Amino acid sequence: EQDEYYQKTRDLAFRLTKWSMDKYKNEHRYVITSGGGPGIMEAANRGASEAGGKSVGLGISLPFEETNNKWITKRLNFVFHYFFMRKFWFIYLTKGIVVWPGGFGTLDELFDVLTLLETKKISRKIPIVLFGKDFWNGLIDWDKLVSNKLISKSDLDLFITLDTVDETFDYLIKNMKK
Repeated sequence: EQDEYYQKTRDLAFRLTKWSMDKYKNEHRYVITSGGGPGIMEAANRGASEAGGKSVGLGISLPFEETNNKWITKRLNFVFHYFFMRKFWFIYLTKGIVVWPGGFGTLDELFDVLTLLETKKISRKIPIVLFGKDFWNGLIDWDKLVSNKLISKSDLDLFITLDTVDETFDYLIKNMKK
């Protein structure tokens, strides 16, 4: 299953990078950014690189990860010591987010950005795609959070869950704002 997500991530990053380069020529208006590590993060940087574009890696120094992946543009390869600084730079300039199946770090980052949007600490619209309905719909019971009045029904509009690269690409380019 991870191989399938790896390829889909790579394909989406490739398409978004080509689209951005065609639309904005040499400006590189939209640049793929990942957590810099292996797996899905590597796939995102690799797809952008294979499309001839730049990509950013925002790594974190961890005892079980050696270094950021080789596909990150050399001068855009960063490693942070503190998670809060890394999350700040992830969110600061983001125009769209695709969240792939992941563990505690992925969930932490997702809920952090959702909280900032829900509480209006971020006032701009950021399209968020949770990729992989089987994973996300079985992981969190969003309706139970609403029925227990822990989140508002309108909070569910902060993200969309999609299954294909085509759907995700179309949703992002339609909803990303300069």
